[in-house]
Amino acid sequence: MLCYFRMRCAKMARIIGVLLLGAALAGCSSIRLGYNNLPTLSYWWLDGYLDFDDAQAPQVRTELAQLLDWHRQNELPKFAALLQEAEALAPADITPAAVCRLSDEVRQRLVAVARQAEPAGAALLTRLEPAQLAQLERKYAKANAEYRKEWLALSPERRRAKRYDQLLERYEDFYGRLDGAQREVLRASTETSALDWERQFAERQRRQQRALQTLRRLQEADATAAQAGTAIRAYVSDIAAPPPGAWRDYQDALRDEGCRQLATLHRTTTPAQRARAATRLHSYQTDVLHLAGSGS
Repeated sequence: MLCYFRMRCAKMARIIGVLLLGAALAGCSSIRLGYNNLPTLSYWWLDGYLDFDDAQAPQVRTELAQLLDWHRQNELPKFAALLQEAEALAPADITPAAVCRLSDEVRQRLVAVARQAEPAGAALLTRLEPAQLAQLERKYAKANAEYRKEWLALSPERRRAKRYDQLLERYEDFYGRLDGAQREVLRASTETSALDWERQFAERQRRQQRALQTLRRLQEADATAAQAGTAIRAYVSDIAAPPPGAWRDYQDALRDEGCRQLATLHRTTTPAQRARAATRLHSYQTDVLHLAGSGS
């Protein structure tokens, strides 16, 4: 579970503001189908890291289904409210502060999920076997190799170009086709970004090692669920709100940069592009409210 919280929260924390909130919810071809299948998808994702045994598998499936039920009842209405607020902002210019506020709200909702999952995660940690920690370590190594190939093996110029292409695809999915001037705004932002892939990778490895060390320590001490819960809480807190220092300053700088990027690009959009964005956000809100109300 520690690896799950690390990767999910770290990834989602980079989702900036209105645009990527919508993109995240629309990640599957059908929001409703994707959401209702989350327990199954999450189970297979986790199983790839921990290789659940016959006793663990049904319990994990049950707990993931219960977590989705809780999320449906408690969190989807809050996401719908955020989407409604974003829709109201779409027709006019927006400030970086407004984008960051929405982004921070999304992050808090993800932390709430981690908190809710803590008891089940803690119970699971007390049942892990040494072979499962070895599997986790192998999976980390494989994921790191893929990261190196995907990003670190590229020249700085190729990284920036690849990042630009990713952002362009996301923005155009939301606003429609960007014109040449808008693309230049995005390209300039990408060229001057503080994003440091080596630094990201070093922090990724640090967290992996911390997770492995924590899990082994809990295993060797035959830890209770309460002790495991304390470890999870500390781990999630370190990700969601890093202690003061260089890494926190870097994360804050990236957050502010992303908020400025979206606000700046949004100011260049046409009425038609803003109308498309508002329509997309309203559509997401309708789907979220349907899921919250009907359970399917």
